[in-house]
Amino acid sequence: MQRDGRPLWQVEPASRRRMADPVRTAAVRAVIIVAVTLIQAMVAFLCTLARSWFAFPAVLCTVASTIVATWGVLDVWVTRQVWVQRHGVRSEPSSTARQLRRERRRARRQGRRPSQEPSRTDRAAA
Repeated sequence: MQRDGRPLWQVEPASRRRMADPVRTAAVRAVIIVAVTLIQAMVAFLCTLARSWFAFPAVLCTVASTIVATWGVLDVWVTRQVWVQRHGVRSEPSSTARQLRRERRRARRQGRRPSQEPSRTDRAAA
């Protein structure tokens, strides 16, 4: 299906990398828990306005659910930190930064070579 010679659907490259699987799982879990908590809060609020007998148990469930939702959001943060610590972040510095680091490293190595060699022989002789 094309109109005017243009395709209807164009695939664009993603602007951000995809989240790691454990982090994404924790994020989906947190979103579901937060959504249920918001629904419970709305039910508790409406029951309170209606002076229903269900208002008190709904408020208690909402408080407990808020604690669980906070844990869920913290779980996403902790899971992300653990994943980054275990697997690292892929860093891709620009070629100019890489070149500058190489030059500094070479300069350091050349500066160390003459001073280190006599000290090694002195240590060996001592």
